[in-house]
Amino acid sequence: MHHMISAVFAAITLMIIAVPLAAAPDADIAMYLQQNAPGSGCRPSGDIVRLNGLSEASGVAASRRMPGVLWAHNDSGEPLIFALNEQGAVTGRVRVTGAKVEDWEDIAVGPCPQGSCIYIADVGDNSGNRDHVTVYRVPEPSPQDSSTAPTEVFRARYADGAHDAEALFVTPKSEVFIITKGDPGPIALYRFPRVLRSDVIMQLEQIGAPAAAAKVSSEERPTAADISQDAQWVAVRTTRRVAFYRTADLISGRWLEAFRTDVSGLREPRGEGIAFGAGGTLFLVGEGGAFSAAGTFARLECTMNR
Repeated sequence: MHHMISAVFAAITLMIIAVPLAAAPDADIAMYLQQNAPGSGCRPSGDIVRLNGLSEASGVAASRRMPGVLWAHNDSGEPLIFALNEQGAVTGRVRVTGAKVEDWEDIAVGPCPQGSCIYIADVGDNSGNRDHVTVYRVPEPSPQDSSTAPTEVFRARYADGAHDAEALFVTPKSEVFIITKGDPGPIALYRFPRVLRSDVIMQLEQIGAPAAAAKVSSEERPTAADISQDAQWVAVRTTRRVAFYRTADLISGRWLEAFRTDVSGLREPRGEGIAFGAGGTLFLVGEGGAFSAAGTFARLECTMNR
């Protein structure tokens, strides 16, 4: 089933907002916007597509070794990753060898000793009682493979107790970051130790102050994140919008939003995943909603001015 994005977005205004951490007078905010995000924004490209086999599509990431290939996954069920093309067609299903699924929430592609690896974040914790979270790392397979190489398993705990999280990104320096969801606890950025170890449960380090200390509405809770291919930007999505941060700001603990784009006009049953493609392309995936309907796939073209 296809829906035309162009029709859906006819009345949407893409918002460009700059938000310093501390409150500022309107004039100061306007000055910040003018200096830091002039002309930035996103527009829809093509149709919204249904993803067969991905009724709980939760994460998506772009391959670094195979241009035009994306990787996606469900948040429950079998430990499978799905290869997609850039039009949202499923081109392969690959079993992640040695992995288990508790609550897979996001996926990233980043460097590793083997070259290019897939990182899978089993970090969901709706009840807030997990002893630790898990990230699986495996060398990128090919879409035609039936299974991956054996996976590495990295476990870690939050120093301040359990958190629910759905967002993961990996920098070109192999730094692994998680953004918590804000229920329970705050929206905050955590980093794995720089040297990942599979023989111990590591401790996650909180970077900077939380983005929001108080409980936020469901529409403001992060469901995914990704870093741009030039590593200049991190996009953090919720079910209704995508916020853009300069990487240098965010990974140093400064929640300094450069601009944001409203994606509510897509009418995703539940927006979940996000991935940067080449240039300013963004790919979005989401759950299908009731009755195990197929998930959704959409594409945006964005201008991100430095």
